Amino acid sequence: MLLLRAIPWVPRAVVVLLMLLAMIDMLVGVFLRYVMTWVSATFDWPSIRFFWVEEIGEYALAWLTFIGAALGVRHGVHFSVQMLTDRLPPGVRRALFVTHDVLLTAFGALLAYYGWEVAELNSQSYSPALDLNLRWLYLSSVAGGVLIAIYSLAGLREAWRGHDTHVAEGH
Repeated sequence: MLLLRAIPWVPRAVVVLLMLLAMIDMLVGVFLRYVMTWVSATFDWPSIRFFWVEEIGEYALAWLTFIGAALGVRHGVHFSVQMLTDRLPPGVRRALFVTHDVLLTAFGALLAYYGWEVAELNSQSYSPALDLNLRWLYLSSVAGGVLIAIYSLAGLREAWRGHDTHVAEGH
């Protein structure tokens, strides 16, 4: 039962870890590019190869983008003009939110489906510096699409019941 309660925190924890990874990766990249390149040139040492820094950043940014977008859908911070929707009659607002969640669910499903197609197309390709299968890069869109669909279905259920879940937390 504890595991089921921890599952909603997994995407948030992954985003935090990916942000830390991206920040550390950028700091290492700057250090290697500007400090170690100068040290290598000054002392005539062999240069340090740091092309892997860009690939780590690329992978982290892709996963951050898609999981972060899904978390934005979950918390109601995307696709909303609250000043406008608050002025609508309750029935119209409910219909708008139901339509919104249906469209977002379809978008998430399409993102996951075509993300899988692209991941499969690139499953035989590898990144040049890290030699990682590019499938991992493109699976970020699948994960994001699935999460967007799940969160939108949950929002659809709440909108259908008449609950206003499309207000960003803390607003």
